[in-house]
Amino acid sequence: MKNYEDAQTADTEKFAEYFRFMLSHGIHLGPSQFEAMFLSDTHTGETTDETLRVFEEYLKQA
Repeated sequence: MKNYEDAQTADTEKFAEYFRFMLSHGIHLGPSQFEAMFLSDTHTGETTDETLRVFEEYLKQA
């Protein structure tokens, strides 16, 4: 998204579904689709792999 007009087209209901799914699987995300997400050195390879596994699970059922 580049601007406010683009942001207005965001599917906030779909993001809410994704957010709740991830949270129910122990993955804590920023509560808005407009927030950036960052990795840090506290995220291990195992943590990242688990996040990706849960994300893939969400995509399969979405």
